[in-house]
Amino acid sequence: MTIPFPLAPAPDDASREKGRLMFAGPIDFLKGVVAMSGLPPADRIEVCFAGRSNVGKSSLINALTGRKALARASNTPGRTQEINYFTAGDSHYLVDLPGYGYAEAPVAVVAKWQALLKSYLGGRQTLRRAFVLIDMRHGIKKVDDEILTLLDRSAVTFQVVLTKADKIKTSEHEAILSQVRGALQKHPAAYPEIIVTSSEKGDGIETLRTIIATMV
Repeated sequence: MTIPFPLAPAPDDASREKGRLMFAGPIDFLKGVVAMSGLPPADRIEVCFAGRSNVGKSSLINALTGRKALARASNTPGRTQEINYFTAGDSHYLVDLPGYGYAEAPVAVVAKWQALLKSYLGGRQTLRRAFVLIDMRHGIKKVDDEILTLLDRSAVTFQVVLTKADKIKTSEHEAILSQVRGALQKHPAAYPEIIVTSSEKGDGIETLRTIIATMV
């Protein structure tokens, strides 16, 4: 059976307001985690953000939270080597996972990241959804497919968030969406809606806020 993977619908007014209020409230950096023993208590809803280096993850988190420097954007891909936890009020954890697919990182460092990532994804019961960021200029690459397969094996529901939509012509969007939809067919953990975003222009940010704020 082919799954259509439509774009996530625009939120209704009540849901949009819930998302606005959540992200207008306190959003604070809690801690960086380098081992499972350092994870905070699993006492609230948790969502995580994953993506290959240079996909625009820090920029998206900053746009989502309305804080310009909450997640540190860096010109050096692979800089973030920790699982970074942020609190959204008293109800949610926002989790920034280390970027993957950076070829120049030392082999030992990459292996450590991968081991921590596998342990986290397989052992965090309060994790409701992983948002996997895909650069809309390129679609799903082999390195992305590897993390999607890991999420399948970990039984973690993931939702694709296409980033940098403003960097390509609107006329090119459909071809990329078709490629992404095709690639997602083999991933049973894929949530059946796609979010298209632009951190610079704000496209899709309200939708993503609403999805997180209304998650139960």
